Amino acid sequence: MIKLRRINNKEFVVNADFIEFVESTPDTVITLTNGVKLVVKESVDEVIEKVIEYKRRIFEGVIFNIQPMQKEYEE
Repeated sequence: MIKLRRINNKEFVVNADFIEFVESTPDTVITLTNGVKLVVKESVDEVIEKVIEYKRRIFEGVIFNIQPMQKEYEE
């Protein structure tokens, strides 16, 4: 989940896995996989950074848990 702000500055969270498109029109419009469109204050680049950070946190735990298993197979 990433935290964003609507045009009126009200914060909300969106599941980053459901983002299909992010475009600047000039407002930033996020289109979700179900067709819902969200207009946010953040720039396209800021949304991308938030998604990258979210994915990094998610996969960091997965990679950490896989590394010990890899060592067992290498021995």
